[in-house]
Amino acid sequence: MIGSLLGGLIFGHLSDRFGRKTIFRWCLFQMAIGDTCAAFAPTFLVYCSLRFLAGLSVVPILANSSYLIIEWTRPQSQALLAMLTSYSTGQMLLGGLAFFFRSWITLQLILSIPLLVCCVLSRMLVESARWLVFSNQLEKGLEELRRVAHINGKKNAGETLSIEFVKSNLPEEFEDAKAKISIFQLFHAPRLCMRSCCLSFIRMAHSIPFYGLIFNLQHLGSNIFLFQILFGLVTFLSRFVPFLVLNYLGRKQSQILFMFLTGLSILVSTFLSPETQQTLRMVLATLGIGADTSGFTAYSIHSMELIPTVVRSTIGGITELFGRVGAVMAPLFMTLAVYSPHLPWILYGAFPILSVLAVLCLPETRNRPLPNTIQDVENDKTGSRKVKKEDISMKITQF
Repeated sequence: MIGSLLGGLIFGHLSDRFGRKTIFRWCLFQMAIGDTCAAFAPTFLVYCSLRFLAGLSVVPILANSSYLIIEWTRPQSQALLAMLTSYSTGQMLLGGLAFFFRSWITLQLILSIPLLVCCVLSRMLVESARWLVFSNQLEKGLEELRRVAHINGKKNAGETLSIEFVKSNLPEEFEDAKAKISIFQLFHAPRLCMRSCCLSFIRMAHSIPFYGLIFNLQHLGSNIFLFQILFGLVTFLSRFVPFLVLNYLGRKQSQILFMFLTGLSILVSTFLSPETQQTLRMVLATLGIGADTSGFTAYSIHSMELIPTVVRSTIGGITELFGRVGAVMAPLFMTLAVYSPHLPWILYGAFPILSVLAVLCLPETRNRPLPNTIQDVENDKTGSRKVKKEDISMKITQF
């Protein structure tokens, strides 16, 4: 968990500097080696070191895979693609595999070896053209655009995609892209700084109830394998709900709805008797984790639409840092049960409700183009670009 906490911060900056695809492939390889070698660790210290190495790769893999999808996608289709995730499928498989393979060494190998296959398949990935263009690597960006155009059967797109065409349509963005970007620029960009702080708190508020429920399955019943599979199934189904809600209610209202349901279901279940109302407690816990998953899907889309391309991975790493802080805090809250058995669960329910206040401080981004530079955010340029003209960087990626 500590490796995951540091990984987002370290590799987030490196992703903005060296590219999404490069860091994604390296982290896949690092996780594959770390997890596979952990199965043969001779001592507990070596095992922990290898797990720390693998943990460093978790957040960059999850984040960069999402960035590569979102940065190649039209705003109208981002909600659909956000729900196409295998995270919940993996959660269900983990419960089933852990039930059949009780040896941790066997389970470790079964879970890690497929990562080596993913390392090979990742060669076919296409780097984010949006990141290349706004990182002042226009030639490489156009090469990736032409490659995708060829895959999509638009072989004549190369005549349209030229340096002059892109520069003539995005003169201000290219001037901003020439400047060196530093994380310390956040302190000179008040709107971006406020967005980063709000997103960080919301990310932490998602992690606390999720990991609070996952790490304390034994308090909900005896069959932890069944509950793991059940929670995976619930989160799988819950990822389809935002697709139906996001384009109708918008990003903000959807998050408010889901986070309020998360907190309410946990708070209600807290005061139910574990002896006589166990079934109802289980239903409410399942509802809570489902609502939290739906809220996190909405948050993922909203956060990527709020942060500019040039620092998206860096700020994403910071928000994930707070997400891992929440994951670390969740099991520690259970130590407060010595004062009151209800206190940890009250905290699990209170944080998502409090996060609603942070959501209210963020602007709506439904059907708006992604901001590309820090200046876009400070000038609130995403809204003006929607009115004046179509986002040319998204227009050319439709090839």
